[in-house]
Amino acid sequence: MSADFGLSLSKRMRSIPPVSLLKESKLSLRLAIPLMIGQLGQMLLGVVDTLMVGRLGVTELAALTFANSLFYIPLVFGIGVMTAVSVTTSNAQGAGDRQAARDSCRHGLYVGLALGVILFAIGWILSRKLHWFGQPEHVQEATGTFYLILIASAIPALGSTALKNHADALDRPWIPFSIFFGGVLINIFLNWVMIFGNLGCPALGFEGAAWGTLIARVGMLLGVWLWLSFSKDLREWVPHHWLRKPDFVRIRHLLAIGIPASLQILTEVSAFSVAGLLMGHISADAMAAHQITISLTGVAFMIPLGFSMALSVRVGQVNGSGDRARLRQVAFSGWMCLSVIAVINASCFLTLGREMASWFTDASRLIQLSAALLAICGVFQIFDALQVGSASMLRGLHDTRIPAVIGAIAYWVVGIPFGAWLAFEQGMGARGVWWGLAAGLFIACSCMGVRMWRMVKSSRAAMPQPRG
Repeated sequence: MSADFGLSLSKRMRSIPPVSLLKESKLSLRLAIPLMIGQLGQMLLGVVDTLMVGRLGVTELAALTFANSLFYIPLVFGIGVMTAVSVTTSNAQGAGDRQAARDSCRHGLYVGLALGVILFAIGWILSRKLHWFGQPEHVQEATGTFYLILIASAIPALGSTALKNHADALDRPWIPFSIFFGGVLINIFLNWVMIFGNLGCPALGFEGAAWGTLIARVGMLLGVWLWLSFSKDLREWVPHHWLRKPDFVRIRHLLAIGIPASLQILTEVSAFSVAGLLMGHISADAMAAHQITISLTGVAFMIPLGFSMALSVRVGQVNGSGDRARLRQVAFSGWMCLSVIAVINASCFLTLGREMASWFTDASRLIQLSAALLAICGVFQIFDALQVGSASMLRGLHDTRIPAVIGAIAYWVVGIPFGAWLAFEQGMGARGVWWGLAAGLFIACSCMGVRMWRMVKSSRAAMPQPRG
């Protein structure tokens, strides 16, 4: 962030009583803890696959990297659209409007399932055109069926995300967290059975990991839906009839919030996915090291992401109630907590990178390269945490279009081109790609932080929101 912004922010934080910052930090953490653990659980689905597939060989691990690079771009787009459920439900709760909350939940589920089907159709086409991406032929051959099964899991994943976001926005995060964590345990068990052929199951190898993920995500969707349907505490906030004719005005309202928010998220995640594709033009070792690094950094990112999701809900609730003074306290306490989280993450990557890389492989060359990439990740932790926090709070204020533009510039005008230049023109290889990502995160952090700060101090930050 710029020096002027940091100085002004520091002055404004000193103007808020420490008791208020501490109180808001505690309230945010109380909501954020199950969200952070829940996000870690979601990410562990991919980490479990990486750990188990990594034992099959470098080709399989490279194919997993390729498949995930193609899978996570559409999945994260869908998850970004589903953040609209958090915004609309939290606004409805802040205003005490139960009917609006029920409509948000039902239509969010409709949108999630429909979007999952669309993404699966696109994935089915891509699974037959993998040669478009210029990856090694043996990696392409190992990827096709795995990717098709994996993209099918987007349907239950987006449906369960819509329902979970609704519950989180109503300050009921623990039961969904338990259901999602149970899904991770199921995935671990199914991987053990299907990949290696235990308990009489034929050994499916690489593809067994995809089947385990699909079944686990179906279980998560059914679990959250059943809980919401029969919860007495949430009866007035949950649809009484799930199968009703969609209200396309409300669907358009959700999409008007969700699509720009999704594009903002997508600019970052797609940059990391394309970085994985760039690794395919360097070497199979670079692809494998990138997969190890992205798995570990992805787990660490779930902590500031989960906290940021809580900030988005809290900002949405405060915005719905019209309390402008409290909005500033929530925002500044959020930045403070995210900075602490980032320092802890950075310390782990900078000091324990080699040990963490050794969890995934015994190959010394992969451990060495992965440790170098993790050190770069340690450097950009503060930028990553603050940019996702600022973007999430802006989302709670229904400000999504400008952050999407900022993300596009930061990652695609600067980050990826700069990383490719360092990797291929300056001979830095995989390290160059990750330094480019770090540059993009710095620009996103600076611009989104300044925008959120200006909105917080402006009376426009808590204007009444339109009703769908």
